Amino acid sequence: QVQVIQSGGGLVQSGGSLRLSCVASGGTLSRYALGWFRQAPGKEREFVGVVSARGITQLADSVKGRFTISRDVPKNTVYLQMNSVNPEDTAVYYCAARFLITSSRQRDYSSWGQGTQVTVSS
Repeated sequence: QVQVIQSGGGLVQSGGSLRLSCVASGGTLSRYALGWFRQAPGKEREFVGVVSARGITQLADSVKGRFTISRDVPKNTVYLQMNSVNPEDTAVYYCAARFLITSSRQRDYSSWGQGTQVTVSS
């Protein structure tokens, strides 16, 4: 079972940038889809984006054009680059791993990171 370890996050001003990292320990990215989700206060957790085992990325409409996902396979690390953030991006961000098959549904993911807080000030 792969373990997911997150880092990054913090406080950023509106319009600024932030990068989150996610390490898949005990597995190789070429065999796992890594998804990003977020949960804002009082809201349900929602899909942000995913990078497939083949390296193909998919982003939610709410973050397209602002967020990007990349990965470093030798380092088993996936990055969520967040640009032009706004207060609506304030949430706890989670990274999760799923063996082989890409999905935007959180229930399909078995290994979850600890979550990291991102707060955007206006």
